[in-house]
Amino acid sequence: MGDKYQNQELVSFHSMSKGLFGECGHRGGYYELVGFEKEIHEVCYKRASVNLCSNAVGQIMLGLMANPPKEGSESYGLYSQERAAILSSLSRRAALLTKSLNALEGISLDQPPGAMYAFPQVRLPRKAVEVANQQGVAPDAFYALRALESSGIVIVPGSGFGQVEGTYHFRTTFLPPENEFEEVMKLFCDFHTKFMNEFRD
Repeated sequence: MGDKYQNQELVSFHSMSKGLFGECGHRGGYYELVGFEKEIHEVCYKRASVNLCSNAVGQIMLGLMANPPKEGSESYGLYSQERAAILSSLSRRAALLTKSLNALEGISLDQPPGAMYAFPQVRLPRKAVEVANQQGVAPDAFYALRALESSGIVIVPGSGFGQVEGTYHFRTTFLPPENEFEEVMKLFCDFHTKFMNEFRD
C-alpha cells in the first residue's frame, strides 16, 4: 500500500456473488488482512476454520474466479472479451443511473466508480417526514416502501447503513440488464416525481 499507509490496517473482502461475474446463489468468498499483527491473523484464521465451508460448487467457482485464464491459454481471449463487455456495460449503467437521479428534484449522487451499488442522498419533503414519523417508520424506509408499491423497484433505506442524523439516503443498484435499464429508470423517476408532488411543502 506504500509508505504512506504502512501502519494502516485494511481488510478486503471479495465474493462470488459480489464479484465481476455476479454469480448470485453460488456461495464462496475470501478476505485479506493487511497491516495486522500476526496474532490477529491467527485468531481470524482459527475463527474462519471452525465455520462451515462453501459447498463444492462454490469452492470450485471461487478457485476459477481467483485464478482466471492467463494470457496464452485457450480461453483467455473469450474471458478477456466477456470481462471487458461486463465492465463496459456496468460503467454505462452507472453513468445512466447517475444522470437520471441527479436530474430529479432533491436527489444527488456521485457516479459510482465501481462495484454495483449506489447510495444517493434524497432530500425528503417535510410533509413526507411527518407522515413517516406518524406511522412510526423511518422516513427513508417510508420512501423505499412507497417506491416498491408504486414502481415495483426495491431500494434499501440508508438508515440501515448509518447516516448523518437528519439526512436520508437509499441504496440502489445498477444491475438490471442494460437493455431494460432505461425503462427501470423511467419507472423510478416517475415514482419520485409523483412522491415529491404528493408531499410538496
